[in-house]
Amino acid sequence: MAHEKPKKLDKTLGLWDVYAISTGAMFSSGFFLLPGLATAEAGPSTVLAYLISGLLMIPPMLCMAELATALPRAGGMYYYLDRSMGPAVGTVGGLGSWLALVLKSGFALLGMGAYLAITPGIAELLPVDEGQRLQVIKGLAVALTVVFTALNIFGAKKSTSLQGVLVIALLGVLSFFVVQGVWYLFFRIPEGEVAEQFTPFLHQQNGITGIVTTIGLVFVSYAGLTQVASVSEEVKKPDRNLPLGMFLSLLTATTIYVIGVAIMIATVDKDALRSDYTPVATSAERFFSWLPEPTGLILIVIAALAAFASTGNAGIFAASRYPLAMSRDRLFSPVFSHVGRFGTPTRAILITSGLTIFFILVLDAEGVAKLASSFNLLLFAMIGLAVIVMRESKIQSYDPGFRVPFYPWLPLLSTVLSLALIAQLGLLSILFSLGVVVVAGVWYVYYGRPRTERHGALFHWFAHLGRYQHDELDDEFRQIMVEKGARADDPFDDVVTRAVVIDADGDSSYHSLLALASEKLSKRIPKSADFLTEKFVESGRFGFAPMSHGVVLPHFRSADVEHPELVMVRTKAGVQAALTDEEREAAQGQEVHALFLLVSPEDDPGVHLRLLAHLAGHIENEDFMPAWLDAKDEQDLKEILLRDERYFSLHVESVGPTAALRDQRLCDIELPQDVLVAMIRRRDRVFVPRGMTTLRLDDRLTVIGEPKSLNQLKTKFRPNGKDKEENAIGDS
Repeated sequence: MAHEKPKKLDKTLGLWDVYAISTGAMFSSGFFLLPGLATAEAGPSTVLAYLISGLLMIPPMLCMAELATALPRAGGMYYYLDRSMGPAVGTVGGLGSWLALVLKSGFALLGMGAYLAITPGIAELLPVDEGQRLQVIKGLAVALTVVFTALNIFGAKKSTSLQGVLVIALLGVLSFFVVQGVWYLFFRIPEGEVAEQFTPFLHQQNGITGIVTTIGLVFVSYAGLTQVASVSEEVKKPDRNLPLGMFLSLLTATTIYVIGVAIMIATVDKDALRSDYTPVATSAERFFSWLPEPTGLILIVIAALAAFASTGNAGIFAASRYPLAMSRDRLFSPVFSHVGRFGTPTRAILITSGLTIFFILVLDAEGVAKLASSFNLLLFAMIGLAVIVMRESKIQSYDPGFRVPFYPWLPLLSTVLSLALIAQLGLLSILFSLGVVVVAGVWYVYYGRPRTERHGALFHWFAHLGRYQHDELDDEFRQIMVEKGARADDPFDDVVTRAVVIDADGDSSYHSLLALASEKLSKRIPKSADFLTEKFVESGRFGFAPMSHGVVLPHFRSADVEHPELVMVRTKAGVQAALTDEEREAAQGQEVHALFLLVSPEDDPGVHLRLLAHLAGHIENEDFMPAWLDAKDEQDLKEILLRDERYFSLHVESVGPTAALRDQRLCDIELPQDVLVAMIRRRDRVFVPRGMTTLRLDDRLTVIGEPKSLNQLKTKFRPNGKDKEENAIGDS
């Protein structure tokens, strides 16, 4: 039975959503609980440990950003490990990541109890008995899990909208805490007290060892940064929003962590701090005294609750994408690949939430969460290797929008540092990580391997293992490129507007169309028409020319080409894209109505593949072929392919805003620097204008450029909406 093509998740998340998910996942126990415990190990040098940990997070963050922009797919770390090193490693990464995130979410929701216990008006309602109080707190955590489950099912945007509110509340209070604390340290604290609190800087017994151990302990505070990679499939413009959102989030977290911990150390008694489970609240009492009681305490509790809630919500949101991704690859039951009516993985969310509730009810989550964090470090080590494997595999369709600098040293550094930090967490943490690896390995051997036939990019690296090379991997990556589309700086619009257009008659054959297109192209490329025809024929013969939806895309790259060239062919009557009897039989009578023949420079395969991918994205649109066949002329045909947000049309009329353009030379018209009049249709002729071209009545201009500048022109020349011509061709 054919495996059903998985339904894609809706792309609804922007830069703010990426930032909110990433930031919200980092502020919980790491800030509101851990500083006191960390000072018991490192003393005042805990501040340095938080700073170093933030800096050490940069290499794995950069590795994650490269993989996420190249392969924006649900499952994040699982997907990258699976596609780079194969399904066996992917199973380990997927099950381990899922378990670690579920435990972290459960711990965060339970962690709210420590601050609820000091909340005025609520603390009095909790039972005095510690056992009974714990049960009430667990009940509250379960209730919150149910709420977050419902929000995640009803839509990613609803979940991240709540996440945004929580993060705004959290950052608002923390910023207030930091500003007030810094002001207190500089202007109010008794002279010499800060120096006394930070002396000696190193722990008296542990010394440098205390700092190293604490770095491993607090490093996990930043681990939530990479959770956003598991929801990358739902991110709009991932090439920009993913790395930028992650960087801004890490910068925010590192700044608040370092300054905030310094404030706590300076304002809380040394001995008391080492056993304090609410150090932020204790510290705030020193400099929030000017606020009416108990306003300061309430503000800190609000921030803590927002932090723990955002971590819990982000954890459920991100963790649920792992069963979805593994189900798509047949490493989990296929029932979890279901995407519900709201565009979210309903069943994957339900099993994730159910497991979260189970851990909340039966486990001491604090200890288990620390163990799970060690597995996160193991994944960071593996993710550095994944980048190296992907780069060295030389798969042309591996096309990240962001690349790790100083390759391969930073990926290697990510691997080495992560393994070193695991060792600092102790033998139990190492054994836990190995245990997860063993369980996941057994699951793969008995469940996953009989159901999977693919191999990772690792086998593309080692060419002598060619029989294991998974050719479908390149096809899968190309499909991802189709979904991502061309980048903002790719010359797609320029290539389309310069393209040669051929409107063929009904007597043409496939070969004659290739020959005609090659003849036209030979006037732009220093190659003969026969040579170009043969190259296009080879493209189809060896399966390199995609054909679907009545369109074929012959293409090749050449060292004799300075910039990409495109020939667009329309044949309303249709032809068979076949040259031999075998090809005709394989085509099964499918008629082709469009040919896009692309030639690109040899030295830039990424641009070539992205241009093909963007063309393929248009072709897969169900509205493409009807519009293609109904187009009136060359201008209409080209406008079908232009990216909507990067072009619009103007009709020079006798009255209205565009009347002022009549009899004006293009060079005399004030246009933004990043827009261009690419085509003009005048009566039955379409041409590319020059600066001295004078506009005439009834000219239709195709304008391309940056969306912001185009919107300014639309406001100027079409203040009342679309012109009469635009209704027929579409608009942004």
